[in-house]
Amino acid sequence: MSEDPATPVAPFEALNVPPPALEQGGYEVLRAVISDGQLHVALRRAFDEPEVWGILLADIARHIGRIYALEATMREDDVVDKIWAMFEAEMDRPTDIGTTNAIS
Repeated sequence: MSEDPATPVAPFEALNVPPPALEQGGYEVLRAVISDGQLHVALRRAFDEPEVWGILLADIARHIGRIYALEATMREDDVVDKIWAMFEAEMDRPTDIGTTNAIS
């Protein structure tokens, strides 16, 4: 089924590359996008050991906590606790396991 060409498509809103990556180089390991209410992920198998992804996910949770704390809507620790609780619940009973394809 093709979409109506007259229907405008919302523009994609990409985040900026972090300044240290622009200055020092690096490589993107994870991109998460919400489109039409669905999560879409692009990632690369960036680490030899999968346990390193646990460190990455924990660091991301702390960054999220700091963003909420900077906006003074919640304390960082409270945010991380909420993320952890939902992470455990989602791992125990996934709401949507999605699909994974190796594209590149």
